[in-house]
Amino acid sequence: MPPAVLWSIGELAEHAGVTVKTVRFYSDRGLLPEAGRSSGGHRRYGPDALERLRLIRSLRTLDLPVPEVGRLLEQDGGLGDALEDAVARQLRELGSQLTALRWREAALRLLHECPPEERADRLTLIGGLTTPPDTTPLARFWRRALPLRMPARLTAAIVDAAVPQPPADPAPGQVLAFARLNALVSQGCSGPSHSATGKGGCPNELARTDHEYRPAVLYEGLGEAYDLASAELRAGRDPYDGGALDNFVAAHAASRSVRDTPDFRRRLRVMLDVTDDPVIARYWELAGVLTTPDEPTLGQAHAWLRAALAGQLAAAA
Repeated sequence: MPPAVLWSIGELAEHAGVTVKTVRFYSDRGLLPEAGRSSGGHRRYGPDALERLRLIRSLRTLDLPVPEVGRLLEQDGGLGDALEDAVARQLRELGSQLTALRWREAALRLLHECPPEERADRLTLIGGLTTPPDTTPLARFWRRALPLRMPARLTAAIVDAAVPQPPADPAPGQVLAFARLNALVSQGCSGPSHSATGKGGCPNELARTDHEYRPAVLYEGLGEAYDLASAELRAGRDPYDGGALDNFVAAHAASRSVRDTPDFRRRLRVMLDVTDDPVIARYWELAGVLTTPDEPTLGQAHAWLRAALAGQLAAAA
């Protein structure tokens, strides 16, 4: 290349509209190769360096880290898919950052708008949260609560359904509900251990003396019952004797290897009443604040089914 087309570091900086310090920074990190050196040892750059420098600056405006920019520039086939992947990663990271900021804003509003006498308690609750909020304590609570004799796949599905996902743009009341939920699960359940009532019940072994009890059968069957009840809730229908209730009772009966009879339904209602637990009831109350009407919680589906059972038995009495 003729010497006349080589630029000094200052000339390249002037053509690119940046400082000499910026050019030296990218050059020292290998992102901007030199075309040569002057007789005095000064850096020289060809016109192609200007286009590369502009590309570097464009990538940096996306907040891509310098090492990431270097990897993109090394792609033999051009930026292509590599740039798409890098931008997708940045979008995910930015989404997480925005969610964290929205939770912080909602938490500040919660403190700002609450009565002064409640501020200290709410500050303590909020102090137990991360931003974005972490649902790991909630998942751990349900894994401890569920029966041990179940396939890992089934346990994972139940935990996934029982743990509400924090909204990306929460209202102050939702921040408070999640903080209270986090505090609640850290206290554990007041009952003994493990549940035989289904996903809406409490970790409290209902059938310890029932050697025929098969929890996996119960929970598998309850999945369909809760799905049907959730559809009824989304449609705004009051509890009634129908397919959802039949599936609910059938799951309980099958888990104990007995038939679904009127007598069993009466005994089931008593068993469900006996295993009521205020901790679990409070859990579903708080979880409901975090969801929309189109996303009923398992607790709401469970309550709908219990009400349907009570209504059927009352009508038959």
